[in-house]
Amino acid sequence: MSSTTDHRPQGLAAYVAVTAAYWAFMLTDGALRMLVLLHFHSLGFSPVQLAYLFLLYELAGIVTNLSAGWIAARFGLTSTLYAGLALQVGALLALAQLDPGWSLTASVIFVMAVQGVSGVAKDLSKMSAKSAVKLLAPSGQGGLFRWVALLTGSKNAIKGLGFLAGAAMLALFGFVPAVLGMAAVLGAVLLAVSLRMPSGLPTGRKGAKFTEVFSKDPNVNWLSAARVFLFGARDVWFVVGIPVYFYAVLSDGSEAGNRIAFFTIGSFMAVWTILYGTVQAAAPKALRAATRPASEIVGTARHWALSLTVVPAGLAVLVWWAGTPADWLTVTIIVGLLVFGALFAVNSALHSYLILAFSTGERVTMDVGFYYMANAAGRLLGTLLSGVSYQIGGLPLCLATAAVLVAISALGAARLRVD
Repeated sequence: MSSTTDHRPQGLAAYVAVTAAYWAFMLTDGALRMLVLLHFHSLGFSPVQLAYLFLLYELAGIVTNLSAGWIAARFGLTSTLYAGLALQVGALLALAQLDPGWSLTASVIFVMAVQGVSGVAKDLSKMSAKSAVKLLAPSGQGGLFRWVALLTGSKNAIKGLGFLAGAAMLALFGFVPAVLGMAAVLGAVLLAVSLRMPSGLPTGRKGAKFTEVFSKDPNVNWLSAARVFLFGARDVWFVVGIPVYFYAVLSDGSEAGNRIAFFTIGSFMAVWTILYGTVQAAAPKALRAATRPASEIVGTARHWALSLTVVPAGLAVLVWWAGTPADWLTVTIIVGLLVFGALFAVNSALHSYLILAFSTGERVTMDVGFYYMANAAGRLLGTLLSGVSYQIGGLPLCLATAAVLVAISALGAARLRVD
């Protein structure tokens, strides 16, 4: 594993600026996802149609991450960060132009296209922020693990707040005012960051070739494969399954009932994601990263993935056995998924650390881009399976599919090796 660069004061300032911009982006990203999901579900979209709305978002992430690693290596990390923020502002403004009088097909195509732009924006911003950690974090005593866990954990906590904010804005202000408000806030952040960005980030190298994106390191490739199935296992129930299930249980079809369902679903998604982010940030301490050798940390990845498999498998059996929704079942599902979130957070934190540890300073944007391409592929897989599995077999099939995907992720993690 490679060492990180020495920490400098200007590097800290650059890290803070990048992190602040990333936080602002992820707040709008979480809010936008909840706005789109709940708004179009209330309009009568089926689970599969709801999944379609996010497919191009995830597909765009696959292509973007491959390209973003090369673009950042060629033109610098600040270029990809600014481009991500600007594209998200454009996507929000475009979404506000959605006409309720359009046909269902036209609405789906339009929202898919706008979500595709948002997917490009998200992964440009993510790759920029994660690569900055590798280049700016202090070396020694688990510094890299702590910094990447802090960035990733705080990002997910912010995104969780975005879920709650999106549901609240939809209920209080409506779809278009909420979208325009987010565009205004993010535009102000982009302006502030572009005017005040300190030095400390690389400006790119003209000789970078696109073919360098594809890694020859087996660890990077196996870790990326494990990432595909790990995130597929989350999104197979997170994107469509759980929100639609809770909506069916909580809403009575009235306007007041819809508002209660919106707030409850948004609150659950927010709490789940904030818990996920909090555990992620605490993962280095929990795993004693500062005192354990790298080979031992790598070895824990498979064990944490296997422990995660038990939760969705158990919930799938329970929901299938219970049949009819009941209060005790809803509470059990919520508790079980919070446990899933905590275990998932440790797995995700391990992956986020390992990809940076396996990368060299010269290849970091390439390897991070390739790795997050796999991340996007996992979300695409999970998003598609979420709509399909819920429509075929309801929540039990969503959860059973998640268990299978986590088990496959554990097989990929088992192939990681450190000399």
